[in-house]
Amino acid sequence: MKKGGGRTSRIRRRKLFRCSVSRGVNESYKPEFIELKKWLKDRKFEDTNLIPACFPGTGRGLMSKTSLREGQMIISLPESCLITTDTVIRSYLGTYIAKWQPPPSPLLALCTFLVSEKHAGDQSLWKPYLEILPQAYTCPVCLEPEVVNLFPKPLKAKAEEQRARVQEFFSSSRDFFSSLQPLFSEAVESIFSYRALLWAWCTVNTRAVYVKHRQRQCFSTEPNTYALAPYLDLLNHSPEVQVKGAFNEETRCYEIRTASNCRKHEEVFICYGPHDNQRLLLEYGFVSIHNPHACVYVSEDILVKYLPTTDKQMNKKISILKDHDFIDTCWKKVLLGEVISDTNEKTSLVIAQKICQYFIEETNAMLRKISHMKDEEVTLLNQLTLVETLWTEELKILQASAEILNSLQTPFRVLVRVGLAQQQGQALLFPAATGKDALGGRSAGQHHSLPSSLLCLQGHLWKSAMEGPLFN
Repeated sequence: MKKGGGRTSRIRRRKLFRCSVSRGVNESYKPEFIELKKWLKDRKFEDTNLIPACFPGTGRGLMSKTSLREGQMIISLPESCLITTDTVIRSYLGTYIAKWQPPPSPLLALCTFLVSEKHAGDQSLWKPYLEILPQAYTCPVCLEPEVVNLFPKPLKAKAEEQRARVQEFFSSSRDFFSSLQPLFSEAVESIFSYRALLWAWCTVNTRAVYVKHRQRQCFSTEPNTYALAPYLDLLNHSPEVQVKGAFNEETRCYEIRTASNCRKHEEVFICYGPHDNQRLLLEYGFVSIHNPHACVYVSEDILVKYLPTTDKQMNKKISILKDHDFIDTCWKKVLLGEVISDTNEKTSLVIAQKICQYFIEETNAMLRKISHMKDEEVTLLNQLTLVETLWTEELKILQASAEILNSLQTPFRVLVRVGLAQQQGQALLFPAATGKDALGGRSAGQHHSLPSSLLCLQGHLWKSAMEGPLFN
């Protein structure tokens, strides 16, 4: 009998194949991580649970060395390893910050410290950490203008605001940088360039954890809650996981505990928050595949375009949506409202379908444009791929929404009420038809969990933020 041909062998081979696809490649042997490990050990931190690895899809992250139990402490990083405003004040920059007026912001202090320490090179006490930080970021402020022009309109507007904010941050900080000239033999203009400050700003914005500090008079009144956490910030984001992370005032450590079990040699994730993909791209520079919080933004001009022109209360309804922050916002807040009439329901469905079809056509056109640009603009390939992923994920939402909207065009009388989900903030449909309804043949009265983007779209078309129907 040929060995390895039985059922047990097939199961083993399938398991090995699955592991090979998801398992990361150990990177702990690389010089930069060897140095980081020594540096952390000198600061009283040793990790026995995780190792640096490179994973397909997420890139560099942390992999479990052993199986992890729910509630297990996986990282306890001492305060001495954190970069905070206290770190900056204790450094050579402290005197200059203390006497500068008006007081600089905590963000400026951290960015200045990062640029200065990176410039110090081998002389920096933080070199092992600085060596593993990204040299470039993919936040919108770092992307080429022709790539940002490919964003969905709401995201493009926010990206332009972000770029203007960072440019103003740089311009307003130049006098402070000039005051630091006695610390450097080179001209501060060459050290604290826009490019250098942009790198530092992205480092803080994408990697800092929340640690509340006491308010110092030498800083502005802006929130002083940033902390850079070496090694811990290698943990990647997953919307599916929940972990408990916070600074422990008693142990003076930033601690991470698992909220679920994790198998050996799997990537360990944390959750940055229940963010949709546009928010993730704006703040962190990536898109999450199969993101349960994903949605499609619908702006006021699109609503006005498809709402009935004969509606005498159009302006009032738009005003209501604005007042309750439902214009150009993530439509995941689901409303409680009364049952609407069959006529209003049908009108709502038709308009929702038109809006959905508009977005599908726009998304497909943009994907074709991006595909063409990828062939022409080879140097922008990575940036274009990132935007392509965003549009592809939004297309999935729209296609699923269109399918469900089509299924709701049924001869049965379906009364739709939008409600709050019990656990994860998802919306539920409550069909009132008898027999089998149009959503997969389930009996009437059963709950159907639909994409939050669809139901919020329907919710906005069907209901205002006040009681009563949106359509008269």
